[in-house]
Amino acid sequence: MHSMEHLLNPLTSTKTYIEMSQQFDFTNHSHRRLNLLTNKYVLCSPHRAKRPWQGAKEDIKKTALPEYDPKCYLCPGNIRATGDVNPKYEATYVFPNDYPAVRLDQPDYVEEEADEKSLKGRLLKTEGAKGKCFVICFSPKHNLTIPLMSQEELVRVVNTWQGLYKDLLTESQSGAAPYKYLQIFENKGFAMGCSNPHPHGQAWCLDIVPSEVEDELNNMTIYRQKHNSHLLGDYVQLEISEKERIVVENDSFLVVVPYWALWPFETLLISKEHLRSTQDFTEKHKSDLASILKVLTTKYDNLFNTSFPYSMGIHQAPFKCSDEHKDNSWFHMHFYPPLLRSATVKKFCVGFEMLGEPQRDLTSEQAAVRLRELSGEDHYMNQ
Repeated sequence: MHSMEHLLNPLTSTKTYIEMSQQFDFTNHSHRRLNLLTNKYVLCSPHRAKRPWQGAKEDIKKTALPEYDPKCYLCPGNIRATGDVNPKYEATYVFPNDYPAVRLDQPDYVEEEADEKSLKGRLLKTEGAKGKCFVICFSPKHNLTIPLMSQEELVRVVNTWQGLYKDLLTESQSGAAPYKYLQIFENKGFAMGCSNPHPHGQAWCLDIVPSEVEDELNNMTIYRQKHNSHLLGDYVQLEISEKERIVVENDSFLVVVPYWALWPFETLLISKEHLRSTQDFTEKHKSDLASILKVLTTKYDNLFNTSFPYSMGIHQAPFKCSDEHKDNSWFHMHFYPPLLRSATVKKFCVGFEMLGEPQRDLTSEQAAVRLRELSGEDHYMNQ
C-alpha cells in the first residue's frame, strides 16, 4: 500500500520529473495550446482518445430527401409558417427571418444612471441590441448540401454573401440603419440543432460587434502593435512552411486544423492575402472560395461516411469600427463540427470544459492528417 504522503507527492524526485520532461510526446501527453485569436488556452489530452466509449451516440438520419418537399417552409413556391409565400426561385434566395433573434422595430434601451455605490449599479449591466436577421437559401433543391452542389451553384452562394454584405454596408453608411456587423453562418445537421434540412444559412446584422469578433479584433490589433504584422497573415506563412496542419489549399485560401483547435475536426479557412471582407473579393477569389468549400465539406462527409454536421461562420470587417480594427480585419471562416470518433459519437463541452477551460482528445496535427488524406472530389455516396 502507498502512504498518504506518497499519494500527495507522486513526483518523488527531481530526477523523475526531468526524465518525464525529456520523454514528452505531443501525441501522448497532455498540454495546453494558446488560441491567439481569443487569448484563451485549450487543454489537449491526446491519450484520452484511446479510451473505450460507452457514452451517448447520435441517431443517424439517412432518409433520402426529395428534390422538392411540399411541407418544407424553404422550398420554392411553398407557404411559410407565417403565411408568406416563397417565390419559385431558381438559384439562391434571401428573405427576412420570420422569427428573428433581433429586431429594428423596438424602443431604444435607456439605462438608468448607474449608482456605482449600489450592488445593482455595479453588477447588473445591460445594453440594448437591435438588428435584422435573414435566411439564405443556398439552392431551390431540398436534397442538396454544400458538398453536393456544383461549382457554379456555390459561386452563386458566395456572390449572395458578398451582395448582402455590400447592401447592408451601404445602409449602414447612409444612416438608414444602425448596423455595425454582419454575422453570416450555417448550422448543418440535426446534431447542430438545424430543424430544416433544406440547404440554407443565416445572416444576423446587428448594431453591435459580437463578443467573439470583438475579442479577435482586439487580439489581432495587439499582435499588430507588438510585431508590426498581421496575426493571420503570419499564421498563414507559418502553416504553409510547416505543412503539418494543412487540410487543403488553393491560390487564394488555406484550410488548416488550427494549432489551438477545440473541436475534434475543427478547421479554419483563411484568405492567403489581406482581404478584409467579401467586399474585397475578385471573381477569382469567389471562384476559389466556392471550390475550397466544396473540397473541405466533401472531406468532412467522407470522414465518417455521413452528411457531416457543423456550425460554420464568416468573420470579416465590421461596418463600423475603429480604423485599427478595420485594418486588422482578415477574412476567415470557422468550421466547428461536433463528431469525435464516428458518425454517432459527438463531443460535448461539459464538466471541465464548462468549469475550467476548453479541452480536446486528439492533436490538431492528428486531425489534419486524417482530413488531408481523404478525397475532396469523390463524395462517399459516389464511391
